[in-house]
Amino acid sequence: MANPPLKLLIAASGTGGHLFPAIALANKLPEYEIEWLGVPDRLETQLVPSQYPLNTISVEGFQQGLSLSSARTMFKLISSIFQVRQILKAGNFQGLFTTGGYIAGPAVIAARSLGLPIIFHESNALPGKVTRFFGPWCSVVAIGFDAAAKYLPKCKNICVGTPVRPQFLDESCGQSLSLPIPDGVPLIVVFGGSQGAVAVNKLVRECAPAWFAAGAYVVHLTGDRDPGADSLQHPQYISMPFYDDMAALLRRANLAISRSGAGSLTELAVCGTPAILIPYPFAAEDHQSFNSAVFTEAGAALSFQQSELTTAFLQQQVLDLLQSPGELTKMGEKAKAIATPDSADKLATLVREVLVNYSIS
Repeated sequence: MANPPLKLLIAASGTGGHLFPAIALANKLPEYEIEWLGVPDRLETQLVPSQYPLNTISVEGFQQGLSLSSARTMFKLISSIFQVRQILKAGNFQGLFTTGGYIAGPAVIAARSLGLPIIFHESNALPGKVTRFFGPWCSVVAIGFDAAAKYLPKCKNICVGTPVRPQFLDESCGQSLSLPIPDGVPLIVVFGGSQGAVAVNKLVRECAPAWFAAGAYVVHLTGDRDPGADSLQHPQYISMPFYDDMAALLRRANLAISRSGAGSLTELAVCGTPAILIPYPFAAEDHQSFNSAVFTEAGAALSFQQSELTTAFLQQQVLDLLQSPGELTKMGEKAKAIATPDSADKLATLVREVLVNYSIS
């Protein structure tokens, strides 16, 4: 009789930056029996159930300081550890994979208490507090940027890049963009990651008339939380909360204006899209600035703090780049040089090695 498939529990929750790499990995492990660990009412409840069984636990991040709220959070954490232990034991899982965030805490503690192997993927150049604390408890920490290794001195780590959705690896994407944009016109794509960026949206709308006058089209992905999303109307302006075929859009773009979450940067790199990066100023430990530094040091992007940007300054930066197509081409080439297109394959190989070694030990 054939051996039963190995079972892997994936703990990934919240944002596209946590979920898309985990889904890309799962798709590379067809021989595994995979289940998911998430949180109710988060993005995973929309993306995961059609592909993998979804288990949910009630857990949340800690706020600073001691309060009744933090006491409730601690109670939820302790309760969720026992929930995850029960899921792992009842399902006879052979290992855990997580992409971090607050769901990783109870998942790692539960798996470690059962002696199971744990693979942690950290996509940011500055690993989060959860990664730095729990990394030494894991079998291996897979990192998205080489720069992250120096912050994980007590962990076994290996750089594999960050996996992207399969459509980003299809070079033909961008040849059939389903938007009314004429061939040959400069295209600026603006997006703020899976949650949007209201402050950037407002600034872009103020800048856009000057870009229209220069002949550029703007595709503006506003997210679904922007009260001013419909405030600008122009034949060269396309505004929508999200767009499904981001790979096609980024391959067609001459320039992107973006936050610098690790997921967004990975997609920009794979598509070879030059960018102006505006790190989210309230990101934990300012980690988006560390991410953007990887790209600016490589010459793949310009980066500006949100607090230093004015309408006139951003307008001119974009106009200068649009008038320098050779510079944009160089930036795009340098972005591609950062990319790890086979990241999902590398991560899947690592997961197999860890779980197989465990299963025969």
